[in-house]
Amino acid sequence: MKRVVVIGGGTGNFAVLRGLKKYPFELSAIVSMADDGGSTGILRDELGVLPPGDVRQCLVALSNSTGLMRSLVNYRFENGGLGGHSFGNLLLSALEKVTGSFEKAVEEMGRILVIKGKVIPVTTNQVRLKMILNNRKVLEGEKEIYLSQEIDQGYRNIYLEPYPDANPRAIEEIKNADYVILGPGGLHTSLIPNLLVEGVSDALVGAKGKKIFSVNLMNRKGQTTGFKVSDYLREITRFVGKDIFDAILVNNQSPPEELLDVYAEEGTLVENDLDDSRVVEAPLLGDLEVGPKKDLIKRNLIRHDADKLAMELVKIVDNL
Repeated sequence: MKRVVVIGGGTGNFAVLRGLKKYPFELSAIVSMADDGGSTGILRDELGVLPPGDVRQCLVALSNSTGLMRSLVNYRFENGGLGGHSFGNLLLSALEKVTGSFEKAVEEMGRILVIKGKVIPVTTNQVRLKMILNNRKVLEGEKEIYLSQEIDQGYRNIYLEPYPDANPRAIEEIKNADYVILGPGGLHTSLIPNLLVEGVSDALVGAKGKKIFSVNLMNRKGQTTGFKVSDYLREITRFVGKDIFDAILVNNQSPPEELLDVYAEEGTLVENDLDDSRVVEAPLLGDLEVGPKKDLIKRNLIRHDADKLAMELVKIVDNL
């Protein structure tokens, strides 16, 4: 069975894993530990636990449990003292306290959710993501970086504090993988944080398996404004140390103009500007509806279709 490692965080990892679990792969998800927003941030600060949010999403994506169980884990309390917290985040944090280990907590929750594959935190150290902009402003934490609209003016440095050691299991998975898929996901908040962990980039460069870069659908205004595929590849290469990819998967499907107009304040579609045999273009968007503009965002997100994404990734795997 082919061993496939997916590296990232957030909703990008969720889409890839949810699609690929339907295929005969031995799956491993390596997850960023830089998240500090929302429920995850509160639990980190108040309980001293590792961030559960992105890990929870990966566990749900790989779950073969009942729909009710998956819904329960993703359930978010709306009010009261637990307002804003998802049940899955609370469960993971409680399991970490009970077992004394975040990795054991993830394993136990994986059993509860009957997951296909493994979910591995890229580091088990407590870290904060920080960025120093060209204007010398320091963005403290993943949440501040995610919300910033100044990054496209340039930044001097992005780093994890304190500088963390990689989880040995993550390094082992990368080295033994037949295929490694990086992305899609937030460039500065989901992808680069994994590459900032000591040993991860070296493992990617040295790994014998084929590497695939799944490029984002959308740019983020103020961060990757006007980025094309070559810009994403340049940024990733900057942190890996060299261009390691054997294939680059890019969406070539456009959503309805009405929806793009509504999204204009958020960002624009990523366009391919590479004349490169490694590039594979395919329609990857999830189902979209068109209606009154005021209702578009409520009912639609420009997002990857998990099944389309997985189908194209499997084609790439079969052809590499």
